[in-house]
Amino acid sequence: MSGARMSALATLRSQIERIETAEVVHHQDRVALGHSEVDRALKGGLARAAIHEVFCEGRQGAAATGFVTGLAGRVTAQRPLLWVRQDFSEIETGALSMSGLAELGLDPRRVVMVRAADVESALRTSADALACDALGAVVLELWGNVRQFDLVASRKLTLAAQSSGVTGLLLRMAAQPLPSTAETRWMLRAAHSPPGSASMPAAPWDVWGAPRFDVELLRNRHGPCGRWIMEWKCDECQFSEPSAYPQPVAAAPAHRPDPAVLQQRRAG
Repeated sequence: MSGARMSALATLRSQIERIETAEVVHHQDRVALGHSEVDRALKGGLARAAIHEVFCEGRQGAAATGFVTGLAGRVTAQRPLLWVRQDFSEIETGALSMSGLAELGLDPRRVVMVRAADVESALRTSADALACDALGAVVLELWGNVRQFDLVASRKLTLAAQSSGVTGLLLRMAAQPLPSTAETRWMLRAAHSPPGSASMPAAPWDVWGAPRFDVELLRNRHGPCGRWIMEWKCDECQFSEPSAYPQPVAAAPAHRPDPAVLQQRRAG
């Protein structure tokens, strides 16, 4: 066997050993999301030190961004978050709202935004950031089907996350899922939010209910897949099962006869 082949084989063995060792070390490092069925499917919660992909259908970018924000808030553990975006993302999807991040439980003071000039810069920045164990998570937002993000690039991000313990969240806008080394892959759609309290008049901005997400788990390396409605609890900063919001029914006026009795009288 030639020296080049021996070197390549040794490199591959070293990478496999790193992956297996990292999986053992971080196997139990999971954070519960709060939704019992989802946490059960994830064997206890979302795995840290791994890469997770979030896709969205059509014009569901806002829902996917909100879901990723919720995930980031759960896994950062009060450590800084680095959010990497392509420089034209604001044209396509709009700027991220710091007040919106705060309402979803993510402290804007712990968020560092990076605008990358191109895909290569975004991937390189994310890989370097994932190797920094001072961070809690790295969000990489990519637009469209980019050829640069292939299986090799995905493996590089996974190795960096596993070596440092930092969680990587890939937000894929207007893209189709392709083979990758991601731990989980999600498809996001917005779900109807429950109405606010209808017992008394309220301002228009107070009648909006808690954010709800129609979440489909397309890939789960260590458990089953499924589809659920996940509601975000802003005060608790975690997901939950959809709450029941019964609609109040107006009482019949006491001074008027029952409509059914009135109809019988008219028929008689």
